[in-house]
Amino acid sequence: MVKGRQGERVRLYVRGTILGYKRSKSNQYPNTSLIQIEGVNTKEEVAWYAGKRMAYIYKAKVKRDGSHYRCIWGKVTRPHGNSGVVRAKFKSNLPPKSMFLGLFAVSSVGPFDVL
Repeated sequence: MVKGRQGERVRLYVRGTILGYKRSKSNQYPNTSLIQIEGVNTKEEVAWYAGKRMAYIYKAKVKRDGSHYRCIWGKVTRPHGNSGVVRAKFKSNLPPKSMFLGLFAVSSVGPFDVL
């Protein structure tokens, strides 16, 4: 006999917003994305997310593997500035259409460790 679940479910992700690519005055570097994670406002708070996985989930027109949803996995590499923004590298570069859209920062890496 299996015991029932005790207490509330724990959310293992936090939302984030894609701000753009890392850039200088005249160049941009699309292999590194800048992400603002909800509730993270200082460089010190970013340290906990270093190395954590991120997932950009989007909906496609054509079904693949029985689903319209697809995912690009990435990893938080380091802080960017002092205001809680992080730099992240994704398996393939994020599309420009994704700017200012949401993504998920996965705070507990489990069976979806794919990168």
